[in-house]
Formats: sequence, C-alpha cells, structure tokens
Amino acid sequence: MDALLIVDVQNDFCPGGALEVPRGDEVVPVINKLSNYFDTVIQTQDWHPRGHSSFASSHEHCKPFDTIEMPYGKQTLWPDHCIQQSSGSDFHPDLNTTRSQLIIRKGFRKQIDSYSAFYENDGTTSTGLGGYLHERNIDALFVCGLATDFCVKWSVLDGLNEGFSVTVIEDAVKGIDIENSVVQAWDEMQVAGAMRTNSYALLSK
Repeated sequence: MDALLIVDVQNDFCPGGALEVPRGDEVVPVINKLSNYFDTVIQTQDWHPRGHSSFASSHEHCKPFDTIEMPYGKQTLWPDHCIQQSSGSDFHPDLNTTRSQLIIRKGFRKQIDSYSAFYENDGTTSTGLGGYLHERNIDALFVCGLATDFCVKWSVLDGLNEGFSVTVIEDAVKGIDIENSVVQAWDEMQVAGAMRTNSYALLSK
C-alpha cells in the first residue's frame, strides 16, 4: 500500500515566515491535488518549545545558519521558528488537512532537533512513524513538502533505511538551499535509492 507523507508545510517555512523556504507556498496547490489521490495521508509538524537548542538565539555569539557541535553531531542553527502554539507553527492556511489521518510532531524535545519524520537528529529516538506504517501494511511512501534539503531529505533517507520504497514528488517540494544543499540533497537521496516523480505523472494514472 502507498501513503503520501507531507513534510512541514507550515507558515514559518512559507514566504513571510521566520524560516522562509523560497517559494515554499507553491507546493500547497500541488499537494492538495495529491491528497485526493492517496487513501493514506500523513503530515509532519515542526513543534519547538521556546528556547530550543537549535535556535541561534539560544547560543551566545551565534547567528542563524552557523553550525555547531551538539552531543548528537553537527547542528545548523536556525532563526526561532515553529514555536508551539504560534501562528508560525500552523499549517499553511490553504493546505487541505482534512484528508490527513496522522500528524507527527517533531522537534518538541528542547535539547535535540528533529528533521526526519522517523527519527530525531540523534538517529535513535523514534517518532513512531515506522511502526505505524508497518501496522497499516504500507510499504511505499511518496514524499512532498518542505524543505527538500533538510526535513524532506532526512525523512526520505530514514524511510529507505526502514525498508520502505520512497519516491520524492519533485514539483511538490522546495528547498532552502544553503551552499548548494538542494543539489546535494537530491544526489544523496538518489544514491540511497529514492525515486523521483512529479504530480502530473501520478495524477494521470
């Protein structure tokens, strides 16, 4: 069985948001069409407490997009974003969420960031998504959302490591692109075994 995984289509990642993904809102109408195509739709939601350790504001003399070492490895520091209960953490107002059957909230532990829909950035703390998908007999994931080079990429890589077939819908993702990170992300995903398609190919079946 197939499932659509919609990654972090939230206000803070769209134009005008605290951590804007360029043209991030352009994925919304595409995803809305795709949602009607899949029987199983899952969303992720970045859900940070104030003062999260991944925020540059939590580290003296650091600025957004600096990289520091955390106990679990390298961490890019971000502007404060997707703070719990804030409007920035809300899903984009035009995104159709009525088809979604599960929302995975991530990044809510103050001392560790979480890009992937499957694991936090330590690579071991599970969100429970893998077990849910296996229980539902889902073996193929189609991934869309924000951002290609971070939360989408890590969700794809972890999904592949968990044994799922993973396809990225290329016209339904957008990236932040830090020092060519979008191209690198596509390379990493494809080398790991991810497939690529687009909404036209899916919806014309």
